[in-house]
Amino acid sequence: MTNYQVLDLTKASTNLHGNKNFKLKLNLEKAKSTQKSTLISFGGAYSNHISALAEIGKANGFRTVGVIRGEELGKNLQLTLSNNPSLQKAHLNGMHFKFISRETYRQKNSSQFIKLLQNEFPNSYIIPEGGTNDLAVKGCEEILTQETSSFNFICCPVGTGGTISGIINASKSHQTVLGFPALKGDFLNSEIKKYTNKTNWRLITDYHFGGYAKINEALVTFINNYKKSKNILLDPIYTAKMIFGLEDLIQLGYFPQNSRILAIHTGGLQGISGMNTLLSKKGLPTIEI
Repeated sequence: MTNYQVLDLTKASTNLHGNKNFKLKLNLEKAKSTQKSTLISFGGAYSNHISALAEIGKANGFRTVGVIRGEELGKNLQLTLSNNPSLQKAHLNGMHFKFISRETYRQKNSSQFIKLLQNEFPNSYIIPEGGTNDLAVKGCEEILTQETSSFNFICCPVGTGGTISGIINASKSHQTVLGFPALKGDFLNSEIKKYTNKTNWRLITDYHFGGYAKINEALVTFINNYKKSKNILLDPIYTAKMIFGLEDLIQLGYFPQNSRILAIHTGGLQGISGMNTLLSKKGLPTIEI
């Protein structure tokens, strides 16, 4: 019988941020060593990364700035915050928001835009959207330990590709790493290849439920049933889709008999409140916390 175990990073990290602690760890160390006072990063209105950066940045003595996609959100900040638990939490942790248009947001990685940000916020350290860079990947290599070396399949949800890249780099030769993207599109293969030379991995692209932040009633039901049966709360953006896909693959006979499978719960639980707000507006069942 094929079964799996869950490595819940929200427990391992003693808070809700899961993989974000690993992704930000070395970046914060570099910001401190270069005597930067402000952390700047990018995200959408319900970004787990933005929320985590605000809280972790504050705990480490940094001012934080979130460059948020959607300039309309800044026209009535109080209304936006009242309707958006993720941004509200970031705001309560002292984050300053810079709301920009979607067109401008597409230029966020350009040298010209970065220079403008650094002029507006002096002495700043800029972290990419989702937190993925070389230091983030290096930090995520610490997710795997000696205790995880007995598994021959490691499953991980995929957003920007940083976490899985670190896991791949730290994996053993007998292990296969399976990534479950939360986004549509095939660009992630090339992104991951920027950070690893290993080939013992593949992406399973059939369980994104329509794309990033897309969710339906079937996935909500799955999350609620999983919490009741396993006593593990899954986030709707990343980990729930991976676990749904993993269990489907097991039923389909994808894995050899007696495979030892590790599923990594990367966190993102803070996003449930925001997702429930959206589900309620659509008249759909909500996630039971």
